[in-house]
Parts: sequence; structure tokens; C-alpha cells
Amino acid sequence: MEPTLAMREQFRRRRDLLADLLSKLPGWKVNKPDGAFYLFPDISAYFMKSSPLGPIRNANDFAEFLLDQAHVATVAGSAFGDDQCIRISYAASEKDLIEACHRIEKAMHQIW
Repeated sequence: MEPTLAMREQFRRRRDLLADLLSKLPGWKVNKPDGAFYLFPDISAYFMKSSPLGPIRNANDFAEFLLDQAHVATVAGSAFGDDQCIRISYAASEKDLIEACHRIEKAMHQIW
């Protein structure tokens, strides 16, 4: 089924919202994809930083840190061909995306 114009606009707004919020975090390099409903930010600036779980050596460690400390699920980019990145979905409500970004920002204070 072809997505409606309203659905596409809603996902565009969610994409822009999440990209804008995450790009304000130090060390996050965020781009805006043309399709899908995932962002793929480069978070390699955090590699070799200390976290409550130990050193962040790679995107998998970073994804584990976000899950444990921010309760936000992401996937290491290595599963998609780029081990400098994580994949984060914007297929959630704007309210939930804002909450997730607040949690991420709070958790980032532990390692930046």
C-alpha cells in the first residue's frame, strides 16, 4: 500500500525533530535520510570514553550504554555496514521522540 501524503509528512516531521534534537548533542554527527524511518548518526566521538558500564570501544558498547542508562533502544551500525554509527528509529510519536532525546541527553552527561 502506498503511504499517504499525510503519513509521509508526519514521518518527515519526526525525522526532522529527531535529527535536530540529536544534532545538538556534543559529538553527534547527524544526517537526514531521504527514505526509511531511521537515523544513522555517527557517534564515534564517544569511542574510548568511560561510562558506568566501562569503556565505550565501539557502536555496540554505545548502544548498550544508551539502553542501560537512557532506556533507549538503538542498534549498532556495524549490522548495517558502518561501525562508527548507531541506528535509531523515528517510528514513534513526537512526544516519545522528545522523551527519548531528553533521556539520551541526560545519559550523555555521564561520558562527555
